[in-house]
Amino acid sequence: MPKPFIILSLSALVLVWASRLQPQTQTAAPAAPASPPAAEKIPADAVNAVNPVTPTPELQARAKKIYGYDCAMCHGADGDGSGDVAKGLKTKVPDFRDPNTFKGQTDGELFYIIKNGKGEMDGEGARAKPEETWTLVRYVRSFATPQSSAAQQPK
Repeated sequence: MPKPFIILSLSALVLVWASRLQPQTQTAAPAAPASPPAAEKIPADAVNAVNPVTPTPELQARAKKIYGYDCAMCHGADGDGSGDVAKGLKTKVPDFRDPNTFKGQTDGELFYIIKNGKGEMDGEGARAKPEETWTLVRYVRSFATPQSSAAQQPK
């Protein structure tokens, strides 16, 4: 007699436990997005931050790899803003090859945007170490160098 009672009790406990693991329906408003809204003001300490990293070949290779995995899908492999995902976005993705794209933006602002995101763009957050993010700042700025601009000119 005790054996069926134990089995029935254990079954009931498993069902109660399993029901708690299932996602609960949410009646409250959805959580705010993780990335800051496009109109959010970048904190002054971020704006004034100076890039402390002197890129090594290893960091440059890592930044290029991160860009290829996380950024090129929207910003394009060469920074032209025409990645595959960019076509479905509401916002126009900037062309990093244009020297005016980052005109007036500090390295600190770019670091903040890459780390935290902006508008529809998710930030790198903790996926990239700070020195990798600072190297990404240099990497995206490199798309607008004179030799890359000359390469974009029709022949």
